[in-house]
Amino acid sequence: MDISDKAKHVRLAAFDVDGVLTDGALYYTDAGEEFKAFNVQDGHGIKMLQESGVAIAIITSRSSKLVANRARNLGIDHLYQGVENKLDAMNELLTKLGLTLAEAGYMGDDVIDLPVLRRCGFAASVPEAPALVRQHAHYITRARGGHGAVREYCEVVMHAQDTLDAALARYLA
Repeated sequence: MDISDKAKHVRLAAFDVDGVLTDGALYYTDAGEEFKAFNVQDGHGIKMLQESGVAIAIITSRSSKLVANRARNLGIDHLYQGVENKLDAMNELLTKLGLTLAEAGYMGDDVIDLPVLRRCGFAASVPEAPALVRQHAHYITRARGGHGAVREYCEVVMHAQDTLDAALARYLA
C-alpha cells in the first residue's frame, strides 16, 4: 500500500507539539515563562484539513497554556496535554469518535510517539526525528518541524482524499 492509499483513509489527524507543531526548541524568559513559535502555514493547513472533514487532535506529553491557546485559535476540540501514554489517549479519542486506528493519522518526532506511530493508519514524522522514529513512519516530511511539516502532511492527506484542489480553488477565484 502506498502513501496515498494510507492517507486517503485518515478521518482523524493527531499531532505532537514540540518538534512537530514547533521547531522543538524550548524558550524561557528570565521570569521562567515558556513560549513557543507556531507556523501560520501549518495552522492554515490544519484549518483546511478540518474543513475537508478530518477531525484534528493534539496529543502531547507536556502541558502548556500556549498550546491550549493555539488549539483554541485553530478550533481544535481534541486536546490531550500532559499525556504519559499517547497510545491510550489515541485509543480513548478513537472510541469517542467511533473510529479505528486504521482511520487515524499521527505525526510525531520522538520515541514517546512510537506506540502510536507503529499502529496508526498513516504515520508521519519530520527529518530531524531520530532514525528509529523515521523507520516507523510511513511518510517523512521534507519540511522541518515548526517550519511547514504539518502543512505538508495536511496537503498529502487532502491530495489523497481529493479535497486539496477544492480547498485551494477559493483562493484562485
